[in-house]
Amino acid sequence: MQHRTVGDLMTHGVVLARRDTPFKNIVTLLSENEVTALPVVDDIGHPVGVVSEADLLRTVAARPDPTGLPRSPNASNGARAANDGITAEQLMSAPAVCARPEWTVVEAARLMDTEGVKRLPVVDEAETLVGIVSRGDLLRVFLRRDDALRDEIAGDVLVRTLGLAPSDVAVDVRDGRVTLKGRVETEQIIPVIERLCGGVDGVVSVHSALHRRLDETAG
Repeated sequence: MQHRTVGDLMTHGVVLARRDTPFKNIVTLLSENEVTALPVVDDIGHPVGVVSEADLLRTVAARPDPTGLPRSPNASNGARAANDGITAEQLMSAPAVCARPEWTVVEAARLMDTEGVKRLPVVDEAETLVGIVSRGDLLRVFLRRDDALRDEIAGDVLVRTLGLAPSDVAVDVRDGRVTLKGRVETEQIIPVIERLCGGVDGVVSVHSALHRRLDETAG
């Protein structure tokens, strides 16, 4: 079984900011590249934080309103106007929460969920930025066609990995939902089959109608 990794799904040509990138330049980079956040790197390419549209908007919300409305109650007292020399280092969320290229989709998704972030800078063994992966990137595995999922389950999982005969288990896949029907030698192998099929990239759910094959010579 060949799982898609973060390295397979990430964006390689990363648009980034430096610690001293000014507010307006960040806005320009976000707009021109149609992205919602930028990793911020130090002088040797190590991610030190991420600056997002939300970070920029917090600074805007802290400015005096031209209509005389009071400042947002969530605004930082130390926030400065956008034209007051504020930089990426002052705006960014830090430290950067990073992933590795060899991670699976599950590993990256769990870290995003735990840390409450929408994207992860990806770093190599030297902690140097090599890409960025977003929630949308991880969800791309669920765009796999049903026939590709069926072929991987029937061929890679059932036959090559578990050594079952092609006639033992019938596999049906519709909209990523897998249905398994058939008979196997032991009941103990049924949860193993279900777990391996559920681990195939792009599978949404697994419904099992598998049963133990009765020994016809018994009795």
